[in-house]
Order: sequence, then C-alpha cells, then structure tokens
Amino acid sequence: MTSGKPKGLARASKPLRPAMGEGHAEPAAASSHGTARRRVTARVLLLDPDDRVLLMNGRLPGAPTGEGAWFTLGGGVEAGESVRQAAVREVLEETGFAAVQLGAHVWTRRLDIHDAEGPIAATEHFFLARCSGGEPSRAGWLPIEHQLIDDLRWWTLADLRLCEERVFPPDLADRLAEALASEDG
Repeated sequence: MTSGKPKGLARASKPLRPAMGEGHAEPAAASSHGTARRRVTARVLLLDPDDRVLLMNGRLPGAPTGEGAWFTLGGGVEAGESVRQAAVREVLEETGFAAVQLGAHVWTRRLDIHDAEGPIAATEHFFLARCSGGEPSRAGWLPIEHQLIDDLRWWTLADLRLCEERVFPPDLADRLAEALASEDG
C-alpha cells in the first residue's frame, strides 16, 4: 500500500494540517517552553476485522527532509466540533472509510511540540475504532499530505512490536494491546 513516493517524505505524529491546525491552536497555554498555543487532536486506532491497526508513515511539514515515522490516523479538532466528531471526520478524510464504528476513548496524551510558529501544548485523545478494512483512499487528502505522507499500512500487533522504524507514540504497541484487552474484557 505504498504511494510510490520515495521514502523519507513522511511526518511524525500527525502533522499540523494547514486547514485544521490554525483553527485550534489557541494562545496562552503554559508549557515547558513558556507560552504556547494549545492544540487538541483526535487520534484513531483504526482496526480491521483481523485486529490490524492502520498507520500512516510521514514527516512534519516543518521538517520535510527529516526522519519519518509511523503514526495513527487523526488530526486537529475544528471549531464547533467534538473530539469524537473530529475522530470520525479524520478517518473519512484520511482513508475514505465512511462505515466506521467509533469505540471507546482509550487514553489521552499531553505533550509539548513545536512548529514554524513556535511552541504548542498538544492534547491528543486516542479512540479505538473498527471498520471492514481494505485499501484506504487518498482522495480526501490535502496537497501537503500527498507531499508528506509516504505510506499507509495495516499492522498486526506482533509486527508493530517488531518494528524498528520510529513509531508515535513510542509506546503504541503496548497501548494498542491494552486497548484490545479492554475491548475484549
């Protein structure tokens, strides 16, 4: 499921989509870097019927020649949108999959990051979701996503644990295992 683009054009953790990032980065959040804009995102652990998770491989817009990484689907919450609504919208935009069952909110991660405009205090909300699987569509991607995303791939938990490439968040395999176990229990 590679896009045919040369490796190394991807981004770590989901980049700040131009149309979305600006809408939610609000001033005045304190971080370890001083005053930072705040950004709330919805991240999705999208599973197929075989419990494989769909990940993207890409780079940040501010580091288009930097090292790429695998990361979950998702992006910024738009004005007037709930985090759950953002999760469903992001899956549709990034995969074309409309028939998605959004499940539980499985964890929240807070981190300080930077973009070209300065520090951001990010809050990422991770959701478990299911779909019928298949080949994702790139039709809903922004031009910058076509430039920066190299690959979409379904991963088994075992393959993810063995992955030697960068993955964000770094503990994704363990978090996914916990989420799957809580879904079963």
